[in-house]
Amino acid sequence: MRLLLPLDLSTATHRVLATTRAVVRDTKAEVWLLYVAEPDPAFVGYQAGSEAVRDVIAQEYREEHRKLQEYAQALRADGIEATALTIRGPTAPTILTEASRLGVELIVMATHGRGAVFDLLVGSVSYAVLRDARVPVLMVPARD
Repeated sequence: MRLLLPLDLSTATHRVLATTRAVVRDTKAEVWLLYVAEPDPAFVGYQAGSEAVRDVIAQEYREEHRKLQEYAQALRADGIEATALTIRGPTAPTILTEASRLGVELIVMATHGRGAVFDLLVGSVSYAVLRDARVPVLMVPARD
C-alpha cells in the first residue's frame, strides 16, 4: 500500500501519524510525508527583501524540513517505510500532483473543520483535495 500524508506541521500532525500507524499495521506500506511550503508572495524568487529576511525564510524552511524528517524517522522506527518531502508551491494542487506522481493509493490528511464562513473566505485545502483527488482520501479530524 502506498500512502501520502500531507502535513501542515500543526498539532493535528500527531493524529494523522497515529491514524496512519493504525491503517498500515501489519502491511508493507510505503508512506510519503509531504509538507508544502507556500512561499510568501512578497518574496517569490527572493527578489524583494533584504538578505536578512531571506536568511530567516531559509531557516524556517530548514526547520520545517527537519520536523518532517523527525516524523518520518518515527514511522521508520515503527517499521514503516517513510520518506519526507518538502516542496514549495500552492498547497492543494501540489498535494494532488505529488499523489499522482508517486502513484499513491490513499491520502491521509487532517481537516481542521473551521467552518463554512472560514472556508468561503479563505478556502479549505482538505476540501480541495477531497474534491479533486483520484484516490480515496481519509480525513482525520484535528480536534477530539
